[in-house]
Amino acid sequence: MYLGHHITTIIPALNENIVIGNVIQALLSLEVDGSQVIDRIVVCDNGSTDNTAEIAASLGAEVVFEPRRGYGAACLKAIDAVKHTDILIFVNADGSEKIQELPDLLDPILKQDADLVIGSRKLGVPEIHALSPQQIFGNQLASLLIRAIWKVPVTDLGPFRAIRFPAYRCLQMRDQDYGWTIEMQLKAIRNGLKMIEVPVTALCGKTPSVISGTFRGALGAAYKIIGTILLYGFIDKLLPQKLNIQGTVGRNL
Repeated sequence: MYLGHHITTIIPALNENIVIGNVIQALLSLEVDGSQVIDRIVVCDNGSTDNTAEIAASLGAEVVFEPRRGYGAACLKAIDAVKHTDILIFVNADGSEKIQELPDLLDPILKQDADLVIGSRKLGVPEIHALSPQQIFGNQLASLLIRAIWKVPVTDLGPFRAIRFPAYRCLQMRDQDYGWTIEMQLKAIRNGLKMIEVPVTALCGKTPSVISGTFRGALGAAYKIIGTILLYGFIDKLLPQKLNIQGTVGRNL
């Protein structure tokens, strides 16, 4: 346990047998002041055709299966297996995140009373070619729209993030694919949760991204993310009384 809190890591995975073992081992070996940080790892195999699931299970991770493809679908399935924990950490399976920075995501929750912490690659120093041009442009555009509509200082939609489990449950997440990360951030804003960004290092993933690595994936993600922002923004501008950025939902969790 980390500072008396039970930490569960969620890893959606699709054909990641090259690197999934390294990610899990890095998580299991992560310690702060001699105490192990991660208590539980849940990997959702999202229809892999390799031995991703077998490798994850052999290293002690709990493996669940979601044949329906989609980042959100895999996250939802993994979290369905979690009944009791204090904090959820979301980690990519492709080695694109520096696991040693994980405590930086936890500390604002445990020491600053945050509900949701986003690892911002914009605030950090990415490796060369770690982020594709479409990722950089898409994140900048999405962040700009969020700042313009809700006046919240967002810089990234990074998937490396931590959230209190009770806060996650109050968001009632539903998105099955590209819109998972933006749905979480927008619902956190609209429900008055305390959201903090911390700088993280974007690493070059060891396997091709099914989203940013293909034209279809990048286009689908852009359409879903921008569409979600504009839809929620229209609702909040049309019905401003529904917006409660300084509300108390998150504070009473």
